[in-house]
Amino acid sequence: MTSNKEPTTAAAQRKKPLDWRVRFGLLVTAAWIFLGSSYITTQIGWAAFSRLPAEELGSFLEGAFAPLAFLWLVIGYFLQQKELEQNTAALHAQALQIGRTAEQAIIQSENLAASELHARQEAFLQIAQLVRAQLGAIAGLLYTSSQGDSGDGTISPVKMTQLFSEQSNGDLDLFTRRLIQAIILEEDDSQRFALFYGTAIRARHSNHFLFAFERLMKNVKEVDPQGMLEDALTSSANGLLYVRMKGYQAKAPEEWSDHHKTGIQINI
Repeated sequence: MTSNKEPTTAAAQRKKPLDWRVRFGLLVTAAWIFLGSSYITTQIGWAAFSRLPAEELGSFLEGAFAPLAFLWLVIGYFLQQKELEQNTAALHAQALQIGRTAEQAIIQSENLAASELHARQEAFLQIAQLVRAQLGAIAGLLYTSSQGDSGDGTISPVKMTQLFSEQSNGDLDLFTRRLIQAIILEEDDSQRFALFYGTAIRARHSNHFLFAFERLMKNVKEVDPQGMLEDALTSSANGLLYVRMKGYQAKAPEEWSDHHKTGIQINI
């Protein structure tokens, strides 16, 4: 393919018409030479012209061709100026093309970054759903410990089984909402504290809830530049329970006050 295109390009260049300045110069040159030849023929004669001394012949030729030399000098200047203008226009067009290419590269980079961010957000949402189920399970254990048979017995085993059945059917925040409700209905702040840190097992459940939720919030900052997902998590049922639970953790005994030590696993 390349070998076929090169002769075509060369032929196109050969067919390119001459600049009018060049045609004008050739016409004037031909006319000038014709006039010079006519002058020699009529006024001097070619025999006498050929016998002229070298210095006189040189002076004659210098005077005869000096106008032509000046003419072609001027023509060359204008041709060079035209070539420079064409080169400048070509460079300008090339600069514009480079600018458009750079803009396209920036747009492509932004699109790739947006696609990458979107993929990371999709992955985070899937992880967040798993963590939500984890938090719901922890809240269920904490609710059982405080409200079931092992706690104050407010909720019967049958009712507790029914609640866990509802949670398994998709209501992941059921026990989280019930814990928030228990906090609101309980007027005694010491009983609210006991709800989360009244026993060692409740303290472990509470600390495990804090540990899991804070780890989720740490990861959301990496995929949420506008803070929308972070706001949604903090205002969710798990986020509201976290705030209340965190406040009671500050009042817990020293051995229960660090959820990074006591909250890394579920202890039934």
